[in-house]
Parts: sequence; C-alpha cells; structure tokens
Amino acid sequence: MGRAPSIEDEALLKQLTEVFRRSGYEGASLTALSSASGLHRASLYHRFPNGKPAMAAAVMASVEQIFSDILDPLMSEDDPSTAVAEMARRVGAFYDDGRLACVLDTMTLRGAPEDIRARATHLATTWLTAMAEIARRAGASEEDAARRARTALVLIEGSLVVARVLDDPAEFRLALAELPQTLIGGPGNAG
Repeated sequence: MGRAPSIEDEALLKQLTEVFRRSGYEGASLTALSSASGLHRASLYHRFPNGKPAMAAAVMASVEQIFSDILDPLMSEDDPSTAVAEMARRVGAFYDDGRLACVLDTMTLRGAPEDIRARATHLATTWLTAMAEIARRAGASEEDAARRARTALVLIEGSLVVARVLDDPAEFRLALAELPQTLIGGPGNAG
C-alpha cells in the first residue's frame, strides 16, 4: 500500500474550515473531513490526536488569526473612514463576497463543544469592541458607538445570510459599502 497523501498545514486548515463552515461542528463528520483534506482518517488522527475537537480548535485558531488581520486596520489606520473601508474589503474577501457561510455561526450550532462556542463568542466580542472603538475615535459617544458596532455586525451577518439564501451577493456588498456610514457617519458623530 502506498504512502498516504500529504497536505500542507495551511491547505489542510482551509479544507477543514470549509467543512465546518458548511456543516457546523456536529455535521462535520470524520468522513467529510477526511474526504475534504484528502487524508485518511489515520492521517488526520496523526495530525490531530484528539480528533474532531482538536480539528475544530485548529480551525478556530486559524479564523482568529484571519480576524486579527481583518480587524487590524481599525487599530492601525489613522483615518476612521479608511480603516472601516479596508476592514469591509477584508471581510468581503473572507466571506468570498457573500458566498460563504459565517464560520462563527456554524461553529456554534448544536453539538459544538463549549470551548469552541466560547472562542466564537470571544471573537465576535473582539469584533464588536474594535468596531465600537473606531466609532468612538470618529466622535460617537460610548453608548452610540456600541450601538453602531452591533448594528454593523447585524448588517454584515444578516446580509451574509440573505446573500447565500438568495444566491445573490448584492445585499452583502451593500452592507459592506455602508459600513463607514454605519460606524462613523451620520448624526451624533463628529466624523
């Protein structure tokens, strides 16, 4: 019998992420994870001795790193409008212009271990905090900034669902285009 196929860590995580993104934690069977990765189950267990929980944790760690990059402009860019526009561009790329499900959502569906759910919650909270901070930097009060951040997250996530359900990314694109106005523009803001 020949040697099992090999796959680089980054490519493996991308394939595993897509299975969890499509199926959620409970629906991501070892057969689906094995098939997507091109690895035999034994090879997956060699890479992830604790099985599916370890795979899910690795996927979440990868998503956390990606979101660190997505949110970076909100903390490093001086101009709030430019920062929000760049974050929106990166969000669009991560969700393939509205064609991909939200991994934070699917990883918290029924059956997900509590540590995975907690990581998803922490990531969503980090995202809200970063968006609220950019709104505050643009002149919003603390209360208004928090409200704007929640509105932005609802617009992103809601439009992502609509884009996938209708197989039309228009609402997702519109939500991303409106993020600067949602977070930093309009009444009550200095920006």
